[in-house]
Amino acid sequence: MRVLFLPIGTSAPPLPVPATSLRTDNSAILRFHFDLIAHSLNTMAERVAVLLPCLNEAAAVGQTIAEFRTALPEADIYVFDNGSTDKTAEVAGKAGAIVRSEPQRGKGHVVRRMFADVEADVYVLVDGDATYDPSVAPAMIERLHREQLDMVVGARNNPKKDYRPGHFRGNRFFSSAVALLFGRRFNDVFSGYRVLSRRLVKSFPALARGFDVEVELSIHVLELRLPAEETSTSLRLRPKGSVSKLGTTHHGLIILARIAVLFMQVRPFIFFGSIATALFASGILSGYPVIAVFLETGQVPYLPRAVLAASLMILSSLSLICGLILHSTNQARLEMKRMHYLKAGNKTRLDDCSSR
Repeated sequence: MRVLFLPIGTSAPPLPVPATSLRTDNSAILRFHFDLIAHSLNTMAERVAVLLPCLNEAAAVGQTIAEFRTALPEADIYVFDNGSTDKTAEVAGKAGAIVRSEPQRGKGHVVRRMFADVEADVYVLVDGDATYDPSVAPAMIERLHREQLDMVVGARNNPKKDYRPGHFRGNRFFSSAVALLFGRRFNDVFSGYRVLSRRLVKSFPALARGFDVEVELSIHVLELRLPAEETSTSLRLRPKGSVSKLGTTHHGLIILARIAVLFMQVRPFIFFGSIATALFASGILSGYPVIAVFLETGQVPYLPRAVLAASLMILSSLSLICGLILHSTNQARLEMKRMHYLKAGNKTRLDDCSSR
């Protein structure tokens, strides 16, 4: 293309332009401006929010904020104080974080409040106890965009000796249980370090009340078959004065019950079908002697056993029917959750339209 430079204040002589050429030039100009606008929107700085749920973390929250400020200087850092009795909120405010409060005790309550109140394009959910490595956060965000994921989990790769007693085996057990029941394995289902997309955050119901919120989030991703991956990271020691609130046995039982309830809700036909199979097998075992004697003598000598066998078979049938009904209901529920997920999508980008 030839370019003509003219002195300021002069005008170029009019040139005859064919109509077809004019239409082509206008189309090219419009396409150029469209692509320019799309590029400008894509290169605009996205909003990144670092979410720190805290309960009595005055000894660690200042260090956590400072390290994430260094790793993600453009991010907004939110500290949600979960009814702390120490100076967590005061320390977080002095460190430059946006401090908010959630009086209902329990990590699930805090996460639900954070996801509802904070507006951003990318969310970094991490515990405020300074045990996770902030330096991997930029790489996790980059991977979220590069692979178009909805969740990147910071999976801890520490050896067993770095965990509290029972926590290493518990994590392995529950991660394997989630993989067995829901079809895919997360190596660290309890990780408190996750990078999340906006559409996942805004479509996640967050019904858990305590430390089972990470399990609920992982199962939600698996149920909707959302794209998610893990990134290896390390677990650091807590700063002096910071104490873990996770009880090995107490919270382990709560999480186990939560997984069972979620399995019933997400896979109702398998759940009730398994119960129906067990009841059916028990009914056969209980009724076999009665049937054998009846075929030989024509009499029913074991009436209580016959009643038990008949009752078990009835319960088996009812369980199977419940599974079929709930399976149909769950399909409608799944479709609705999927639609909410799509409606809560990321910002509309013009390059998606220009590529058509």
